[in-house]
Amino acid sequence: MQPIKFILGIAALAIGITSCADDDNDMMPDGPASFKVSIENTLPTKDYLNSGTTGLIMPGEEEVISFHAGQGMYLSLATMFVASNDLFFGFEETGLALYDADGNALSGDVASSLLLWDAGTEVNEEPGNGPNQPANQGNPDTGMDENGVVHVNDDGFTYPTITDLISLELEHDGGTGFTLTISNNSDATAIPNPYAPGVWVVHGSGTPVFTEGTAASEGLEDLAEDGDNSITAGELEEKSGYTSPFAPGVFAVHESGTAALFTSGSPDRGAGLEALAEDGDPSALAASLDADGSLLSSGAFNTPEGASDPGPLMPGQSYTFSFEAEAGAYLNFATMLIHTNDLFYAFGANGIALFNGDDPITGDLTSSVSLWDAGTEVNEYPGAGNSQPARGGADSGTDENGNVRKVDDGFTYPTVSEAIKVTIVTE
Repeated sequence: MQPIKFILGIAALAIGITSCADDDNDMMPDGPASFKVSIENTLPTKDYLNSGTTGLIMPGEEEVISFHAGQGMYLSLATMFVASNDLFFGFEETGLALYDADGNALSGDVASSLLLWDAGTEVNEEPGNGPNQPANQGNPDTGMDENGVVHVNDDGFTYPTITDLISLELEHDGGTGFTLTISNNSDATAIPNPYAPGVWVVHGSGTPVFTEGTAASEGLEDLAEDGDNSITAGELEEKSGYTSPFAPGVFAVHESGTAALFTSGSPDRGAGLEALAEDGDPSALAASLDADGSLLSSGAFNTPEGASDPGPLMPGQSYTFSFEAEAGAYLNFATMLIHTNDLFYAFGANGIALFNGDDPITGDLTSSVSLWDAGTEVNEYPGAGNSQPARGGADSGTDENGNVRKVDDGFTYPTVSEAIKVTIVTE
C-alpha cells in the first residue's frame, strides 16, 4: 500500500487516457451515442472517528469503554470533578496519543497523563464544601461568574493527587481495538466524590473538546459546572463517524456477458485490480484494459471536476469521464474507497447495459452499484486500520488470498446510496 500523499500524486501513471478497439472490430455499428458518467462522493465530512459518553461514576465504581483507533490518532475525554465549581479531568487539549513514534500501541494506567482543568466559568470554592457546587447548590448555575478561560487548575486549594483520585487502565485488544477502564478511587482520599457524566472522542490532530486559553463553550460550561454532558456529547456525535475519499479509478465498455474488471467469487486476476483496490493506484489495471483487444473502450479517471491536478475524490466532489458506445454495449467502473484495505465501488461483474433496445440509458445508476471486496488483503476497522492507505506502507497488510465478492466482513459501512452517486447522460 501507499500513503495518502502517494495517492494525491497518482497523476502521471498513464491514466485518464481512452483507448478504442481496433478499427477492424465489427462489434461497433455506425452511429455511436456519446455518454458522460459522473461519480460523486456523497459521504458526509466528519472531523472525528468516533465519540461517546461516560456515565455517573460513584466512588469505588468503574466504567469500561471500548473503541478503535489507528496510528496517529488520539483519545480525548472530559468528566467533571463534582466536588468543585467547574473543574474537570482531561488530557492535554490535543488528547492522548494512542501510539508511540514507532507505531506501538499505548497500554497501562494512563491517569498520569490527566490534568485537572478549570473551565474558567465559575469562581472556585473550597473543594467539597462550596455552597455553589453540585452536591450543595439548590439549582444549577448558581455560582459567581468568573468570565475566565480554560486553564490547568491553579486556584490555591488543596486537592488529592490525580492518580489517587482516578485510574485509567488502557488495554490494547489487538489490531486497532482498545478498552479503557475508568475507576473512581476517590473513596480512599480526603475528598470522595462522584465523577459526573462525561464525553470521550477518538480523533486526529486538533482540539475537539476545548482549547486552553480560550473561553469555554456552552457545552463545556454545562459539563464542568453541572455534570451535564448533553450539549458536548451531541456536538461530538454530529462530527463523528466514517468518511473517506475515493481514489482514481478505471472504466471499461464491453460486450454483453463480459466480466471486464473482475469475476465475482473468483480470485483477483493479477491484472491490476489489487493495486487499485489496496493502494488507489489504477495505472496497472488501466494499462491491462488498454491492451485488451476484446474491449470496446476503456480508460481511467483521476482529476476531480474543477480541480487542476489529479487527486483523490473528497466528499462533495465528482469524477467524470466520457466515451462513445452503440447498442449492445455494457459499462463497468472501479474506484477504491480509500479508508479501507481493499474495497472498491463497481457495478456487478458483467457491468450494466448502456442501451434499452436502441435507446441510450440516462439518469441515476447508483442502485446498480455495490461495494466490493477484492479479497487480496485482510480487512481492518474502517477508517482506522494501520494497513490502510492513510497509515500503511506498500504491501503492509495481511494477504487474504480470497475471492472478489461483495463486502461481508462484519464491519459497518455507509450504505451505497449514502456514499456514492453515479449518473449518466448523453452528450
